[in-house]
This record gives sequence, structure tokens and C-alpha cells, in this order.
Amino acid sequence: MQDSRSASPEDQPYHGVSYGEAFRIWLRVAALSFGGPAGQIAVMHRILVEEKRWISESRFLHALNYCMLLPGPEAQQLATYVGWLMHRTLGGLMAGGLFILPGIIAIMGLSWIYALYGKVGFVAALFFGLKAAVLAIVLEAVVRIGRRALKNPVLVGIAAAAFVAIFFFDAPFPLIILVAGLIGYLGARANLPEFQVGGHGSQSEAEADNLLGEHLPDHARPNTRRSLRIAAVCLALWLVPVVALLLLLGDGNVFTQIAIFFSKMAMVTFGGAYAALVYVAQQAVDTYGWLQPGEMLDGLGMAETTPGPLIMVLQFVGFMAAFRDAGALHPLLAGTLGGLLATWVTFAPCFLWIFLGAPYIEVLRGNRSLSDALKAITAAVVGVILNLAIWFGIHTIFRDVHPVEWGILNFDAPVWGSVNFWALLLSAAAIIAMFRLHVGMLPTLAATSAAGIVLYAAGLIT
Repeated sequence: MQDSRSASPEDQPYHGVSYGEAFRIWLRVAALSFGGPAGQIAVMHRILVEEKRWISESRFLHALNYCMLLPGPEAQQLATYVGWLMHRTLGGLMAGGLFILPGIIAIMGLSWIYALYGKVGFVAALFFGLKAAVLAIVLEAVVRIGRRALKNPVLVGIAAAAFVAIFFFDAPFPLIILVAGLIGYLGARANLPEFQVGGHGSQSEAEADNLLGEHLPDHARPNTRRSLRIAAVCLALWLVPVVALLLLLGDGNVFTQIAIFFSKMAMVTFGGAYAALVYVAQQAVDTYGWLQPGEMLDGLGMAETTPGPLIMVLQFVGFMAAFRDAGALHPLLAGTLGGLLATWVTFAPCFLWIFLGAPYIEVLRGNRSLSDALKAITAAVVGVILNLAIWFGIHTIFRDVHPVEWGILNFDAPVWGSVNFWALLLSAAAIIAMFRLHVGMLPTLAATSAAGIVLYAAGLIT
């Protein structure tokens, strides 16, 4: 490694990693960011903690727990956090921006293909197969994140309660998060052993052996003037386009609806990508009618097969919404603009949350009450992901559902006579492949997609 004393502070920060080297590493992280948030976090951990030793295990998990608490995609925000920690605001923009760039390009290309040929038999059959694998992938995410987060019966109970609250009673996710965090905080304050799940002891030698060390750089210290300046710039970049569309086009225009809907989504969908998809799927399908439940699963399959955050499926939703309500524009141009608009208003706030909040989170490292509150929140997120898995499973395996509303109960129940045998068979095969045979995500997606095409060619699905 180059001696940092021979370089200017701008080119060579105190940890010795230049902007050029950081760009190459973040580009590598972006290129390998398949598999949803669980896989992406695992890739970042392997590269940043184990291979490059830029950041310690405890600091990485501290940042991750904060990002799990935020609205939006936790993996992209984690990349932004570490990039900011190492190279200030420019580093955060570089890490967070590169993390989503491959997905933007890939999802846009697939959206064009889907819009032009999605109803063609073999393309529809391919996406029929994708849905089965997506269900297995989401279930695997529940298991993988659950193993990491649910360290004792109390945290398991929090996850179970969160699932029941959101699935059966349609409880607001912010309320679930607030209650879980309060339970974790009070448990730590009461010094209950059930909440002391590790991470409070002294650092191991391996954790201490990293370039950042335990150093708190100047830009990571809270500064009111700097915070206000960052907030003003980020809010302007996020909200000025939204207000301009509202004033120029009115609230009935599809572009205005996309801008307002996804801006609202960026503020209220806590718990990362899977939790956001619960909100988006229900609103985009049931409230706006932009697409059908099956099409939402098609978009999710696209996001699972491409690099970048799983929440890139929102670009597909924005694309299809504008494509089908193009007005005077060419449908493909309208769809492209709608997809990019959805992406902009979804990810612009993510940088705000990190640049504004991360300095305060950094100075709270080692605070046991905060740490345990974050762990309880992570447990609640597991229950929300399980809710998503069941919601997608119902809409994948059954052709029809009916709403159940009885007092405070409010959920969708499958119509048992509408089961799709081939969807059930492919979903079961994908689950066995991934859970029992340990087949990777991409081979499973490829196999179920090929199976869908074979079934179509044989006349077994239409």
C-alpha cells in the first residue's frame, strides 16, 4: 500500500485507500450484487471486512443495523455508509451510485422487452418459471436473515409477533418498528440477559486489524451547520422535481402520481427492500391498478436476476405505469421516463438518511441500549419478510384470492380450488433445489425459467 504521507490528503485519506482504488472496489461490489439484500450484504462483508479489511466486523454490523432501521434498501444504504465513512460525501455518492447503476441499466432493458413481448407465449412462460424460483429465494432470505438476527427466544417472539401483526391485522410497519425498538431498548436498560446477544465485549484482534480502526474522522462527527447544508441540498434534489411535476402536470398525471407515490414510499417503508415491496405491491396493484399481482412477481424476477438492490423492481413498476398511460408521448419513451423518475425519487432520500444520520450513529457506537434496540428491530424485519414470502406464495400458486375482513382481521386468503398445479410443482422444485440440494440462486432461476418454456411448448400452460 502506498505511503499516505507521500500523497495529498484529498487523494490519500488517513486510511491509505485512494479514490481510484475505492472506485474499483465499489464497482466490483456492484457487479457481484446479486441475490437480494442477504446476498449483497454477504458480498460486501466478504470484500470489505474479510478481504480488504477496510472496516471491522463490529463497525460493519453497527452500520448494518442502522441501515435496517431506515426506509429503503439496506444494502445500498450500507454501501453508501461505508463509502461516506471512508471518503466523505463523494465517497458515499460513489459507493451508493455505483451500487444501483448496473441494476438501472439491466432493469430498463428487461422492461422494454417485457413491454414489447411480455404477452408473447414463450416470454410469458419464461416469467411463469421465474415466479417459482422467486418464491424460493424470498423464503431463503427469511431463513438466512433469521439465522443471523434471531439469537434467542425473545427475538424469535418479536419476529413472530411482527408477522402476525402485519399479515393478519395489517398493522402499520412504522408502529411495528417502534414497538420492537422500544422492547429492545427497555430490555437493555433493565439489563435482561435475553437482550444481550453479543457485540458488547472487547474487539477481537481480527476486528481491530482494519484500515479504519476505531478512528472517528472529522467528517463523521456531528456538525449542525454541515447537517443543515446537506439536508437542504438533498431535499432539493429529491423534492424539487416532484413539486415541479405537480405544478406543471397536475395531480392526475401518471408522472406526478409516480413521483408522489414513490416519494411517499421512500419515507414510510421501513425495513429494507422486502418490507418496501409489501407496500409497493399492494398499492401499485390494488390502489393504482398499474399492474397485476403476477406482473409484480415478473418484475421481482427481473430484479432477482440482475445486479443491484432488489428494490430496483420499482423502476419496472414506474416503467409499466407510464407505458400504459403515455398520453402524447411514445409509450416506450414514457415508460423510460417513468422508470427513471421512480428510481430517482426512491434512491435520492437514501443518501439523505446516511449523510444526515450517520455521524450521530457513529458517535453512539458502543451504546448498548441503542445496539439492542436495533437488534430487536432487525428481528421484527424478519417477520415482515415472512409476510412478503407468504403474500407472494399465495399469488404465485393460486389464481384467485379473496379478502377476509372480520373485525380487526384483514388479510387475503387463497381460493383453494384455484391452485395452479404447475406453479405449485415448480415452486416446490425450486425450494427443494435451494434448501436441500444447495443449488445456487442463478442456476435455480435458469432451471425454472427453462421449465416454464418447456411447459409452454408442450401446451401445458398458456
